[in-house]
Amino acid sequence: MIIRERENDFVMIEQMHHAQFAGDVMTKWESGLFQGSQLRKSVDYAIRMHDYGWENLDRTPFWNDKKQVPYSLFDFPKAPKVIFYTYGIDAVEKVDRYAALLCSRHYIQFFLKDSSEESQAFLKQEEERKERIIATLDNFDERIFNFHYALLALGDTISVFACVNEPGATQETIHPFFKKGLSLSSELGLAEPTMKPVWVDEQTIALDVFPFEAPITSKLVQKIVSKTVIAEKGLLDSYDQAEYEEITINIRPKE
Repeated sequence: MIIRERENDFVMIEQMHHAQFAGDVMTKWESGLFQGSQLRKSVDYAIRMHDYGWENLDRTPFWNDKKQVPYSLFDFPKAPKVIFYTYGIDAVEKVDRYAALLCSRHYIQFFLKDSSEESQAFLKQEEERKERIIATLDNFDERIFNFHYALLALGDTISVFACVNEPGATQETIHPFFKKGLSLSSELGLAEPTMKPVWVDEQTIALDVFPFEAPITSKLVQKIVSKTVIAEKGLLDSYDQAEYEEITINIRPKE
């Protein structure tokens, strides 16, 4: 779950909806810049499904009693994360092995500096998965794989930018993580090292680096849950009773 706290409510975005938005963005990547185009369907699938493990969990959000807010992606305990990450990668692998390899690569980064038994077991498990999948693929290319993963990571980050900021956020109110823009992996083959998104208005994000075929329009699905209702009914009932709403977001080149 991605959470944005307001004075009187929480904006709550399920990870699968965030991933679908990322997928809408990255399907527009310029064809001439796409390496390993024969794998594009697998890459697109990986981006849309990279948070599949959260799907059922996010429908029953947990309350963080220490912070008195719903648990979010950023503070959810790591031990149960491992269970849901594994579930998500396993599900993707049943459909597309290469996509599963990309999703596995995405999750591995979150545990590299964690010495806990659960995290180390997850890293070992995913290394074995990597070896198993690569052994079944014809002409696996590490360089192209790294490019494909960089696409997934960028799509994820652009979508997080749209999720954690209030629409129309200014440079002063933008989330601290994005004050200096988004880092662009050298694997993408772009000349620029950073991308600086800005909100032009409440429905439009402009990018100073625009490696996409055309302007993008997508919908971000969210729920707004009242703090007063949570206090009365608890988080689970409050979230269940809140209606989904769709926010249209346009992404275009900076003028």
